[in-house]
Amino acid sequence: LLFPVSNLCGKCRPRDTDLLQPSLNFLYWSLHQTTPCSQQRAVAVLLSNVSLLELLQKVLECTWLWSPPSGPAYLSSEDALLCSGWLLVASLLLYQHRYNTEVHQTLSLDLTQVLNAVIFRNKKPILLLVSILQFLRAALRQNFSSSLLVIVGQNTAQSATQPQPSSLQDAALHPLATQQVFSLVVSLQNLLVHKDLLLSQAVVACLETLMEYLYVKNQGVALHVASQPWHRFLLFTLLSGGQNSFLQPEVLRLMTLFVRYQSSNIISQKEISQIVQEAAEANLAELPEATSCALHLFLCQV
Repeated sequence: LLFPVSNLCGKCRPRDTDLLQPSLNFLYWSLHQTTPCSQQRAVAVLLSNVSLLELLQKVLECTWLWSPPSGPAYLSSEDALLCSGWLLVASLLLYQHRYNTEVHQTLSLDLTQVLNAVIFRNKKPILLLVSILQFLRAALRQNFSSSLLVIVGQNTAQSATQPQPSSLQDAALHPLATQQVFSLVVSLQNLLVHKDLLLSQAVVACLETLMEYLYVKNQGVALHVASQPWHRFLLFTLLSGGQNSFLQPEVLRLMTLFVRYQSSNIISQKEISQIVQEAAEANLAELPEATSCALHLFLCQV
């Protein structure tokens, strides 16, 4: 089925949302709900379909062209298609790297536009933000060096004309700029305050990957980002409002992040003791799987 569905997608236009959206969803789930052997073949099939990749390029570009919906909770058919497109491309990035699959057509994206979609949001629905974050995380995990993805934009153009950028930090973090990193971190913090479960999971995962990227590129910048006082205010905000417990998956994962990067001004010995105490008093067998995994990672990091 991958052959006819992917060929059908390649013959469509981005405006054919009724046909494209379920088709892209089928391709996405075909990648995820199969055996590793079949998965490798499925990736090869999709990445060899030039017309499909050209269609995906056009779909992603519609993110900046289509007018925003009436509000962040409203998901139009166009937004649903964008979600499917971003999620499929994120998966293709992941599996192309895993299997080192040959690429017959590259995708070109302006990194500044991708970051601005998260930083400024502009009434984007939560599901679309989650999908873009999934893509951003996949690109960060590969240091923006995937053979499937070509990064274009102002920072890239500057690096071509100026072999020695004025900012050593920007050079180390390339293609990200230092200011973009700080703006992105603040925006991710703001998204966490929404306390939407799906969005929180995507935001924390993106923060984890971003910190790993920064630590490899420039440890000073990574530690500076991890020690920002705003993080502590964020933790208190997440712990307020009824569910005053450290045993929340997103809170535990954030705490793990701060312990990992030695942010003693954000998480103190007192908070660590509180988490251990809550874990000791909880019925571990009844904890949700996400909480159990997050608690395990936290204790191992401590």
